[in-house]
Amino acid sequence: MQINLSSLFLAPGNAAWFVLVAVAALAVGVLVSWLVTKKTLISKYEKENGNIEEQRNRMLDDVREESRAIKKEALLEAKEQEIKLRNEFEREAKEKRTELQRMENRLNQKEETLEKKEENLAKRNEETTRQQNALKAKELEVEKKLEDIAEEKNRIIEEFEKVAQMSKEEAKQELVLAITDEAKRDAAGMVKNIEAEAKENGERKAREIVTLAIQKCSTEQATEITVSVVPLPSDDMKARIIGREGRNIRTLENATGIELIIDDTPEVVIVSGFDPVRREVARIALEKLIQDGRIHPARIEETVEKVKKELDQQIKEAGEAAMFECGIFGLHPEIVKLLGRLKFRTSYGQNVLKHSIEVSHLAGVMATELGVDPALAKRAGLLHDLGKAVDFEVEGTHMQIGGDLAKKYRENHNVINAIVAHHGDVEAKTIEAILVQAADAISGARPGARRETTTNYIKRLQKLEEISSGFKGVEKCYAIQAGREVRVMVKPEQVNDAQTMFLAKEIAKKIEQEMEYPGQIKVNVIREWRATEFAK
Repeated sequence: MQINLSSLFLAPGNAAWFVLVAVAALAVGVLVSWLVTKKTLISKYEKENGNIEEQRNRMLDDVREESRAIKKEALLEAKEQEIKLRNEFEREAKEKRTELQRMENRLNQKEETLEKKEENLAKRNEETTRQQNALKAKELEVEKKLEDIAEEKNRIIEEFEKVAQMSKEEAKQELVLAITDEAKRDAAGMVKNIEAEAKENGERKAREIVTLAIQKCSTEQATEITVSVVPLPSDDMKARIIGREGRNIRTLENATGIELIIDDTPEVVIVSGFDPVRREVARIALEKLIQDGRIHPARIEETVEKVKKELDQQIKEAGEAAMFECGIFGLHPEIVKLLGRLKFRTSYGQNVLKHSIEVSHLAGVMATELGVDPALAKRAGLLHDLGKAVDFEVEGTHMQIGGDLAKKYRENHNVINAIVAHHGDVEAKTIEAILVQAADAISGARPGARRETTTNYIKRLQKLEEISSGFKGVEKCYAIQAGREVRVMVKPEQVNDAQTMFLAKEIAKKIEQEMEYPGQIKVNVIREWRATEFAK
């Protein structure tokens, strides 16, 4: 029997049943699937929970173990710290006890010392009291003896007056007359001996002077120069040098300390001053300004400063040239500069640097002939007038100044002796020093009346500047007009306009008290204030 399934399902009554069967089958499938899934999940959850529990138990065991280890370590550290603190406390306590014991010992010693001092002081007080009492007793005894002596003296004087038949005053006058007569007789004898000795020394000194005069050689200059002449391209340049209201010439004179004489002499300006270095600075600066053509205060000051630097270089080169010419090496650089300054210094009509070189050569030749040290003689001869380089600035003779300078720059002690002894004021200790004396006498010109007058003139100008610069607030000062005027520049921040009048009077008063001079001296105090600013 054949069943037609399509017809079976398509039948109206069977269709509903089929749907029900299908739904029921689907529900059964879903339920079965859910049950299987639930069982799988439950199995998986139980398995996982079992692992987690094991892990939790294992972690708890680890934590308990680690806690026990940490607790044990903490206990050990606490015990160690406790032991360490206890040891440190015991050590500090021991040190404190030791220190306290030491302090207690010191206090005990001090107490013992103080007790001893108190005992000694008490003994001294007792001794002092006893000595004071003894002194008082002696004073009373001495006073009594003095009274007895005075009475005895008066008694003896009375007896002498009775015997001599004269009073005390008459006896005193008689004694004074006798002593005076004896002193006059002794003085007459001394005067006679002094005259005889002076006559003998005078003859010997005269022979020495004649001998030195024979040894003297001629010099290049006859007199010391105190002026320099600067030629001008034309007389119109004089007005430019003077400047408006004289400001240019005043600036140049203030900057150099030298006087410029502009008179009716055609195309010539005279530079006058006793300091040769200042005069040379002024001369060179004026020549440069004339050549440049720009003459105003700022340019003048700039040129003067530049010339001073150039002249310092020339001075150094002159000193080196003199050193090489004499064959002397190893001089201190400052001594070389001082030698160069001697180029501008004259003494009794002779250039001091050329004179020193000549003395060096002469002393070296004589030392060679006598078989002594020529190098030492030449060195001492070159340096013998070293003090003249700064004798305008330092007090004392040029021999003393030169010796101090040589000692300062560590020269040989024999050279120092030759320097200080070359005029016979100090005893010469070596043959070389004596040779320097002889060479200086041969080379140097003897001063005559005219030269001595020039020397005194220069000293007077120096004294004038020295007095003026000794007052408070003075910046610099220059003697000009051949010593008939002194120009004093003051610091404007220290001296006001009213004080300049009093300062001029004080300087003039001191010059009158300390100097002797012909005519009168004009004291000119200058106060100048400058304000400078730069445009940027």
